[in-house]
Amino acid sequence: MPIPANAPSTDTSSADTPSTPGPYSPTERTVPTRARERATYDREVVHSILDAGYLCHLGFVRDGAPVVLPTLYARVGERLYVHGSTGSRPLREAGEQDPGLPVCLTVTHVDGLVLARSAFHHSINYRSVVVHGTAVQVTEREERSAALDALTDHIVPGRAADSRPANPKELAATAVLRLDLEEVSAKIRAKGPSDDEEDLGLPYWTGVVPVTRTYGTPVPADDLAPGIGLPGYLAPEALATAHGGDGTANGAVNGAEGR
Repeated sequence: MPIPANAPSTDTSSADTPSTPGPYSPTERTVPTRARERATYDREVVHSILDAGYLCHLGFVRDGAPVVLPTLYARVGERLYVHGSTGSRPLREAGEQDPGLPVCLTVTHVDGLVLARSAFHHSINYRSVVVHGTAVQVTEREERSAALDALTDHIVPGRAADSRPANPKELAATAVLRLDLEEVSAKIRAKGPSDDEEDLGLPYWTGVVPVTRTYGTPVPADDLAPGIGLPGYLAPEALATAHGGDGTANGAVNGAEGR
């Protein structure tokens, strides 16, 4: 049975079920060097930002140089699963290194364009999560199968049960990384522009341009068999609800003045 990407994990290990539910503990790597007032370690906030995204960026070091790859991910409880190919070098290295591959994973949403009177004070309203940790390759068959279902359901909730499961050849070509949510922080800007007092009388428009994500009407494939109707989970409003709306509730449009 597939596990929805935002469902609590069924694994009772300490990695999935914190002994003391509450905020993540700040570490040297998760405390920002600037704009610390925007940082939060609230577990629900972190989860909401992760669950609202589709794409993460996975950073690691290869041959002494930094590499960042965009890829699909899904959250199951206190773990992230990252999709990849068995031919992918980071996937191979995660399987070869003990205990795994040191990585930094990020997810970011842009919620608004902040236009100030001065070029210097222009900014962006955003929500972001940064995760530090060690990624390991998932090899146990049952966990791997559940992780692949979660990845499918993270694209569209309910889709794993409404599509053909991967066959042995496809499974052999697909790999999954697991990253525990331990060193985690979120950072949010949800404010209007901040200008210097001496600039307040300048004749330039100032404010916030909201940036929202919308879903259009699904376009059927040319070879879709007659009689197959549109699943309810593909309705634009269902998709928007499943992935956390458009971000305006997080202060993308309105907010107190401040950079």
